Amino acid sequence: MNRICNLFKIKYPIIQGGMVWCSGWRLAAAVSNNGGLGLIGAGSMHPETLQEHINKCKSATDKPFGVNIPLLYPEIEKIVDIVINSGVKIVFTSAGNPKTWTEKLHNNGITVVHVVSSSKFAIKSEEAGVDAIVAEGFEAGGHNGREETTTMCLIPQIKKCVSIPVIAAGGIASGESMLAAMALGADGVQMGTRFALTEESSADFTFKDRCLRLNEGDTQLVLKKITPVRVIKNEFYQKIAEAEDRGATVDELREILGKGRSKKGIFEGDIYEGELEIGQIASTIHEIKSVGEVIQEIVNDYNSELDRMKKLSRL
Repeated sequence: MNRICNLFKIKYPIIQGGMVWCSGWRLAAAVSNNGGLGLIGAGSMHPETLQEHINKCKSATDKPFGVNIPLLYPEIEKIVDIVINSGVKIVFTSAGNPKTWTEKLHNNGITVVHVVSSSKFAIKSEEAGVDAIVAEGFEAGGHNGREETTTMCLIPQIKKCVSIPVIAAGGIASGESMLAAMALGADGVQMGTRFALTEESSADFTFKDRCLRLNEGDTQLVLKKITPVRVIKNEFYQKIAEAEDRGATVDELREILGKGRSKKGIFEGDIYEGELEIGQIASTIHEIKSVGEVIQEIVNDYNSELDRMKKLSRL
């Protein structure tokens, strides 16, 4: 009777994050076909590209899948219309006010989930009428909350504030961490980094290989004056870090950032000058596996750890 499984009509309460340059139709379809909920990441797609990925995903799976839409996307109206006209029934929104589009999406029979990083925005999202929220902690890769609240602190606080289902995200890549999140009150989990480093992810192999060799502490949150983002420490990171240390202005930081940095790093494999977005949990992942292998491993480890905890339950 899991609320997330019931909401999305899926087997496992496991959602694949809609990541830029990683979450194409192959990844989304593979996750959905293996019992989770796959998401196409619209944030790095032109409208016509998103349409292509939706069409291919519909051909590759008869299971539920969704689209992640950053609400600050410059062509948001076109993206929303494509999603509606294509018959997509699940949308995850992020980076903006959910109140703007939730009603229209609901009126077209679409389930809406919004990503938040604080209790304040969790409450606002519920007031906006969303069906569930993703509570994403500081450990997560890519764009992050300014509050820098960790997942273990965030989930129980948000659970007290809202009545809608809560999906935990940030630092979750195993059955054990999934169980921990659900023990804190989450109804399900969203995993980005774990699925970014799979065979079906559209990220470049050089990027994936670099992530497999990360150690604890090899990622850092930067660009807090613009939009906080967690990246791997490389040459590009050093330029940003040095500029921030000397008090660079927003305009100076934007000039260093330029355009297409994340595409250069994640999709094209420039591990030196690219913006290599990945979560802290990457340092625990050392092998590229198929989505099917990953989900089965997560489920098996979750059940094994749950059995172990039951034996320890009488303290």
